[in-house]
Amino acid sequence: MGGVLTGFGIIAFVILVGYIAGRMRIGGPTAPFVLNRIAFFVTNPALLFVTLAHADLRVVFSTQLLVAAIAAVASAAVFVALSRAFFRSPAPETTIGALGAGYVNANNIGIPVAVYVLGSASYVAPVLLLQLIVFAPIALTVLDTTSRGAMSVRSILTQPIRNPMIIASVLGILVDLSGIQLPDAVYQPFELLGGAAVPLVLMAFGMSLVGSKPLQAGTGRTPIVVAVALKSAVMPLLAFLVARFVFGLDGQALFAAVALAALPTAQNVYNFAARYERGMPVARDIVLFTTIFAVPSLLVIAALLAP
Repeated sequence: MGGVLTGFGIIAFVILVGYIAGRMRIGGPTAPFVLNRIAFFVTNPALLFVTLAHADLRVVFSTQLLVAAIAAVASAAVFVALSRAFFRSPAPETTIGALGAGYVNANNIGIPVAVYVLGSASYVAPVLLLQLIVFAPIALTVLDTTSRGAMSVRSILTQPIRNPMIIASVLGILVDLSGIQLPDAVYQPFELLGGAAVPLVLMAFGMSLVGSKPLQAGTGRTPIVVAVALKSAVMPLLAFLVARFVFGLDGQALFAAVALAALPTAQNVYNFAARYERGMPVARDIVLFTTIFAVPSLLVIAALLAP
């Protein structure tokens, strides 16, 4: 438990540094965007490549992937059912809310949590791949067909193979499966770049919190509250029930499955909303509140399940 608290303390401190830097306008107004771009295209792919090239793939692609898929789909489905029955939101807004209830931040928050709390970035790889290869194309297809967006089917289908983190993950897996022993000199540049991944994304997230004004009038407060409750409480509970009683996981495997389900909503959800100009305030507030509630949620999970 002490190691878990230390991990969360490290994460919180770097986020605070980013927030202070943002308040002081260090790097200018575009600093969070620039840091996220560098992390997305350079440092995170380097970290994932090195991690997966040395990972035990039986752990990476195991029941963890099934637990993550079931918990995410179930949480999103509950939101859709409630939306159609009570909120009666249009299809694009319902899609954004469903993503908010089940699409976790496996990149900006997931990688730091996996590294500092679970002990390895390999835990977050299957969730990241599942979301980028399966969930994102499906969501973008729905948004494309139910709104006035102009994204082509080709663009949607080829998105995974144009994502640098997917490419890096696949390359790392291929190196692992091939059994090729690359010299240390090959890995060291990637290890150096990957070492910058966690601090970059945490500082960028801290900067993004500056000036946030949540739950403004007319933004759809009820769907926001429901999506936040599903993501922060219901999805981790579903992950626990499925992992423990369906697949019989325990120890570190159970802790990892539930902790990953408790991650906040991914910032990609807001990016999707902004792309189609639908449900943007809903997406923004869901991301913000699930991020705030993820800290106490993960602490409770760690206290109950950390081996």
